[in-house]
Amino acid sequence: MTTTNASRRQFLASTGGLLALSAATPAWAQGRAIPLGLQLYTVRQDLAKDYEGTMRQLKAIGIRNVQANLTMSGKSSADQKKLYDALGISWKSIHAGGDALRGDIRPTIDEAKKVGITNITCSFPLFPMDRARIMAGPTIDDWKRNAEAFNKCGQACKAAGMTFDYHNHNLEFRKIGDVVPYDLLLQQTDPALVGMEMDIGWVVAGGADPAAYFSKYPTRFASLHIKDLKKQGIPNTNMKMVSAIIGQGIVDWKKLIPAIHKTSARRAFLEIEEPYDPSPLGMVKASFEFLHGRV
Repeated sequence: MTTTNASRRQFLASTGGLLALSAATPAWAQGRAIPLGLQLYTVRQDLAKDYEGTMRQLKAIGIRNVQANLTMSGKSSADQKKLYDALGISWKSIHAGGDALRGDIRPTIDEAKKVGITNITCSFPLFPMDRARIMAGPTIDDWKRNAEAFNKCGQACKAAGMTFDYHNHNLEFRKIGDVVPYDLLLQQTDPALVGMEMDIGWVVAGGADPAAYFSKYPTRFASLHIKDLKKQGIPNTNMKMVSAIIGQGIVDWKKLIPAIHKTSARRAFLEIEEPYDPSPLGMVKASFEFLHGRV
């Protein structure tokens, strides 16, 4: 083993939060290591009861980086930053949406920069402004308006030295005639300004193939949300899924992980939707154990 390889393995072993290569890694899973974190939405109920205690449990599981909102379960961005730093947990990406991105994005950028955030990800379509109308189905013009808004957000983030991404659900796979809205967003957003945070579970829930998108657009995906789901009610485009522990659902990880390694993704966040079985932390632990050494 060369000094370089020895140093790399020592680093990966010490961080624990990387989905990295190891001697036990199956051949199909070998590839470029991507830092694996947790989207704290998964454990928001636990955080509301005991924020610091929950974060300590996540650290014990192996989580070393997180994605959160600027305000999370009663904690301000400054309070979050202080706690994560004390625990040795990195926080560089946030989810944001609504008026924080539809109007003047500068206050969101300014607050994010104060706590060291380098990426802002839009977590839901910005238009139509009414959620019920979004759930009923945005029009082609609505999706075009979203693409335009994302380009503007991306330009503002780039000027501030940050990156901007868009996070999908399965609404984006509800066809309008022959148009798949997710494809429209990929085509009408500027790759230099807008990255995609693919939520693998929601893509599968919508009846689409994540690996096919990775193959067609290998440089468009800056970030990933990794989740698994059961077959119940799939496919649908109505924001419904029944979560599974990663590796115990319908996602074909043996096919998907090599496809992930061929993309430009720099971040990956484990995320689990309700209902939780047996519990949010229990599902995180089992899922992290499955993913460790694979992505």
